[in-house]
Amino acid sequence: MRLVIEGHHLPGRSCGCYDDVHVGVQVRRDPADLVAADAESATWEVEVEVVDRDGETDFRGPAVQGRRGERFVYLTWGEGVGEAFTMFRRAKLMLSDVPDPAEPIVTARVDLTDEAGMPRCARLRPPALGWA
Repeated sequence: MRLVIEGHHLPGRSCGCYDDVHVGVQVRRDPADLVAADAESATWEVEVEVVDRDGETDFRGPAVQGRRGERFVYLTWGEGVGEAFTMFRRAKLMLSDVPDPAEPIVTARVDLTDEAGMPRCARLRPPALGWA
């Protein structure tokens, strides 16, 4: 399954006490495909292998995090880029929330700014997250 994450309503390059804010997908332990938080929108594509393990759907791949039954993909927020990137919060897209993991392409539409104007974090749920 290809997971396409479409982010909109980014919080801005400076928010709260943070400057030079970027967001990317976490691949293993590292941020990937960083986008400046003042961009109009951001899109990431992640390959997720959907497997049947003991009669239950499970997910695998370099961007897949968490234990079996609790798998997710992180959007990681930080200051700076490259070696200077310092993560300060993350948001989870729970793979168990995907409506139909048998689809070859699944899109997650994410509002990336919370009600306080900060980068959205923790487990993402509607209305901040919509699936297509």
